[in-house]
Amino acid sequence: MIDIEIEDEAWTRSLADAEVLAVRAAQAVLDSEGAVGEGVTLLLTDDDAVQELNARFRHKDGATNVLSFPAPPNPEKHLGDVALAYGVCVREAAEQGKPLAHHLQHLVAHGVLHLLGYDHMTEAEAEAMEGLERVVLAGLGIPDPYAAGEGDHDRP
Repeated sequence: MIDIEIEDEAWTRSLADAEVLAVRAAQAVLDSEGAVGEGVTLLLTDDDAVQELNARFRHKDGATNVLSFPAPPNPEKHLGDVALAYGVCVREAAEQGKPLAHHLQHLVAHGVLHLLGYDHMTEAEAEAMEGLERVVLAGLGIPDPYAAGEGDHDRP
C-alpha cells in the first residue's frame, strides 16, 4: 500500500497529477523488486520541512531533494517514508532541463530504492542503484536521467 501526503500545495499547483505520478513511480519500484504487499508513505512537502527533517535525523543543515526513512521490521510490512522538497526539486528540474514530472518520479523511485536497502555510497553501489532506476523509469516512459544531455549528472 502506498500512502501519500501532500503538505505543500505547490506540488499540485505545478503538477495536477503529482499524486498519481508519485504513486506510480513508487509502485513501479515495488513491483520491480518483488516487494508484494510492502507499503510506503510519500510526503510531498516544502523545503523548510525537509530542512528540518534533514537537521533532526541526519544532522545536516539545509534542504535536500529527497530523504528516505526506513522503518524497522514490522508486521504491517511498512518499508518507511520518503519526503520530497518542492523548491529543491523544481530548481533541480529547471537546472537539468527536464520536466518536473520526470524529476519527481525519478526521486520517488530513488527514495523507495533506499527503503529497500539500496545505497550509492560506493561506485559499485551507485552503478547498481542507477541501473535499477533506469529500468524503472524506462518502464514509466522517462528518459535515462543519467545519460549525457538528460541533466542528472550528480547523484540524488
